[in-house]
Amino acid sequence: MPSDFLPVKPKQVHSLKTRDGKRLDADVYYPDAEGPWPVLLMRQPYGRAIASTVVYAHPTWYAAQGYIVVIQDVRGRGTSEGEFHLFAHEVDDGYDSVQWAAQLPRSNGRVGMYGFSYQGMTQLYAAQAKPSALKALAPAMVGYGLYQDWAYENGALRLQAGLGWAIQLAAETARLKGDKTAFNALRAASRNLPLNGPISAYPDVIKQYAPDSFWHDWLAHPQNDDYWQSLKPDLTNVDLPMLHVGGWFDPYLTGDIRLFKEMASSRYPQHFWVGPWSHIPWSRKVGEVDFGPEAMNPIDRLQICWFYRWLTDKKDVAPLDERPVHLFEMGSNQWRLFEQWPSESTTQTYRLQSSGLAAMREDDGALVPSSCEDPAVTAVPDVLVHDPWRPVPSLGGHASFPSGSFERSALDGRSDVLTYTTALLEADLAVAGDVTTTLKVQADAPSYDLCAVLSVVYPDNRVFNLTQGYTRIHGGQAQVVSLSLQPTYFCLMAGQALRLSLSAACFPAYTVNPGTQIYPLDTVPTIDQRIITLTVYQDRDTLLTLPMA
Repeated sequence: MPSDFLPVKPKQVHSLKTRDGKRLDADVYYPDAEGPWPVLLMRQPYGRAIASTVVYAHPTWYAAQGYIVVIQDVRGRGTSEGEFHLFAHEVDDGYDSVQWAAQLPRSNGRVGMYGFSYQGMTQLYAAQAKPSALKALAPAMVGYGLYQDWAYENGALRLQAGLGWAIQLAAETARLKGDKTAFNALRAASRNLPLNGPISAYPDVIKQYAPDSFWHDWLAHPQNDDYWQSLKPDLTNVDLPMLHVGGWFDPYLTGDIRLFKEMASSRYPQHFWVGPWSHIPWSRKVGEVDFGPEAMNPIDRLQICWFYRWLTDKKDVAPLDERPVHLFEMGSNQWRLFEQWPSESTTQTYRLQSSGLAAMREDDGALVPSSCEDPAVTAVPDVLVHDPWRPVPSLGGHASFPSGSFERSALDGRSDVLTYTTALLEADLAVAGDVTTTLKVQADAPSYDLCAVLSVVYPDNRVFNLTQGYTRIHGGQAQVVSLSLQPTYFCLMAGQALRLSLSAACFPAYTVNPGTQIYPLDTVPTIDQRIITLTVYQDRDTLLTLPMA
């Protein structure tokens, strides 16, 4: 690996013509030294000057490592020509851009792509087209399956993240059109998300100033239908080395995992790093918790090593024989290495017990190891009442803003939140993978939601969320519901306790379920939302299953 930084030439602007004649503009950063150089390409919709510096080093830093760095405005964004439609042109435009970048002056003809979120997805769409010059990817925080990994979670609309993003993109469209009225209205809405109109998910500002927003389609397609399938990148027969990056508090982590597992049969290495990060930024403090110096962003240096391996012919390439999966263990605050994504072969199961007052007292509900269950204990159901006038608010986690880990003891003290807590642990407890809660539930409404939050309880009674899950349920009759929480990796220390909190809302991270049979539920007026009584039964079907690390 080169150790000296190269001087970098002043930024240049280069353009290409797509196959249908649209001009796409890019900022290009060159090392001020003899080449040829490999190319790093990022394609993004936010104005190329940003260059994803919210999580990555500036392109000049990458250029100084010996790369031609190309930051391109996708079609209809920045100064690039054409109309922007969410992901609609990224396959063909991605192919054209990769092949064009490979032919830039002093290029060695090899292209790697990097970027997170939308910029991660543009990598996958370009790879779908199989451009010959594309040799390696570094997709980070990608909602690979747009329906289940990005827009909806187990049938529930991710309101805060999705609506906020829709307003941001619509404001940029208005700015490019020079529509000051629309821009100012959308910008104001972005600073104070308009959730209090007649329909929370469908504010007037979107109706009036963003008629071509993708948000209209998302609301019109609450099921995983052909609309969503047409948006999913098709990586059939795509085989490239990929450096995957995710965060325990990122909303798209399930997409990262889905992509990593799908590429497991690749003949090329697939490396995966998951830190204790939210979508933005990738730093040591996430929410109210400082995860220590090991949590500081290592990805820039990792990407340099990664692309050096695949885009150059140099012989001093660091070996890739180390274990490919790097997961940050929250609690011990250390990176752990695995050969593959952790399996759930070894589990610990807890039963939920209470005297029926788990909604009223945090010390009433208990998580009891199945092996220690007392058959003499009478199973008493717990009942909570969800009032849409004052839904349980979202706090941290992966789907709300700000995301991360927050002190939530005040939330757990609400009477519409059921809490179940272990005794103080006598030994450390390490959990890695998919946490699942299986609940026998019944409601007096034909539809309702269920939120599950897993937290650490400190001896001084502070409570910090670790992971959570959310699902939308149809049918009020007694039924067994299995809910997978966001994948996680944590270690609780002896003297701490583990808590499961259950509620029927998590607003505004998700829309409030109106409790009706009118579909789509997300466009039911708030005036029609109803109070829902939810019963959680304590029997052999109600349990918490932890995958042990």
